[in-house]
Amino acid sequence: MAATAESHCAPPRGVDKPDLRPAEGPEADEEMALLCKAVGHPARVQILRLLVRRDACICGDIVEELPLAQSTVSQHLKVLKDAGLIHGEIDGPRVCYCIEPTALRRLKVLISSL
Repeated sequence: MAATAESHCAPPRGVDKPDLRPAEGPEADEEMALLCKAVGHPARVQILRLLVRRDACICGDIVEELPLAQSTVSQHLKVLKDAGLIHGEIDGPRVCYCIEPTALRRLKVLISSL
């Protein structure tokens, strides 16, 4: 049976501060391309939706929710983590994943600037 951590994700740093970075320009375009590439697969979109719906770290539940092998889910999680959209916390032998709300808000701002 998969385990879901009972505790909530640690609050991300800087979440209370406004993001004053520009939504347009070369750096913003590069950032948007990176984030869009990370969400450019339906499985990664499903993972993000799952993490947004939950308010606690999710470990093995992600594999149970998707019709994919553990290794495939792990690769998708790595892509999302490398892009900064999620973070993982070690919980014994598992890694619990949580959404990075600041990064998700940034993606929304960048997309809305189109």
